[in-house]
Amino acid sequence: MALTPEAVLKEIRAKKIKPLYFIYGDEPYYIDLLAEELEKRVVSESEKGFNQFVIYGKDTDITGVLGYARRYPFMAERQLILVKEAHKLSGFDQKENQKRLEEYALNPLASTVLVFCFHDKADERKTFIKAMNQHGAVVQSKRLYDNKLPEWVTNFCHSHGVKISPKAIQMLVDNIGNDLKRLVSEIQKMLINLKAGEGIDATLIEQYVGISKEYNVFEFQKALANRDVLKANRIANYFASNPKDNPLAPMVIILYNFFSKVLMTHVAPDRSEQGLASLLGVNPFFVKDYTHAARNYPVYALAAIIHTLRQTDARLKGVEGGATTEGELLKDLVFRIIHP
Repeated sequence: MALTPEAVLKEIRAKKIKPLYFIYGDEPYYIDLLAEELEKRVVSESEKGFNQFVIYGKDTDITGVLGYARRYPFMAERQLILVKEAHKLSGFDQKENQKRLEEYALNPLASTVLVFCFHDKADERKTFIKAMNQHGAVVQSKRLYDNKLPEWVTNFCHSHGVKISPKAIQMLVDNIGNDLKRLVSEIQKMLINLKAGEGIDATLIEQYVGISKEYNVFEFQKALANRDVLKANRIANYFASNPKDNPLAPMVIILYNFFSKVLMTHVAPDRSEQGLASLLGVNPFFVKDYTHAARNYPVYALAAIIHTLRQTDARLKGVEGGATTEGELLKDLVFRIIHP
């Protein structure tokens, strides 16, 4: 069974290095992070010129990789062979090549650390992967579900000794989405500029990430939840005038998820703050947003809104309706949500 990136990262940082790593999946952040950590720890800076080799899958094949792996390090304890984009290795899917990998994995060279960065799915039932798991580490880097992103951002900030406000988390997640590399990049930008004892709040997000405190998806969603016609249209007009920075498609997904959860609050068996937070998969801080929206929108209205959002998504994809701009679609959407 594949290990988690977090577990393997902990081992690497504790200098418990294995001779084989097969890191696969659809989340590039952890694949690259594990590779970077191994580069820091396997071979010293003074030895890298002779004992660290970075190979790209499109430029070689299994025979070439194993040729490097079977060499001995030059005047050093270990060598690192890092195969990036390993899913592009020539002949990787051929049985005879997988057999070669299996044979090496069953008896890996102790002085070589061979790392496959495989940006794709992998079948763990394959015998060569089982062999790698037996003598090394098979790691699955799985893309997070969207509802897990706020918790991930919170934990990342806390791991760096910094608190982040719920609103700041929501602004980041709603505007950046499921892109861990970019999320980390933006958070690190703020960490560099933080003063001692300072946390990350909405003001800091606006200053360093460039997400407006007033004109963002979070505030747009809140205005719609409050049925605030003026504010919702003001933000919609801003989005319509900046379509490249505010594409409608991801906005529709965010609103669909929000109003679906508002609908769930109407039928929730446990309407306590903790009960709703657990059911909706949100921070308890935001439960009041959903209960407030539920008071503003009865079940029949929410059903109409969800239908409208599905229809807008179809129109964006050209399935329904004639040619129209995203700005026109957005203004129409605001009207149909507030007047379902």
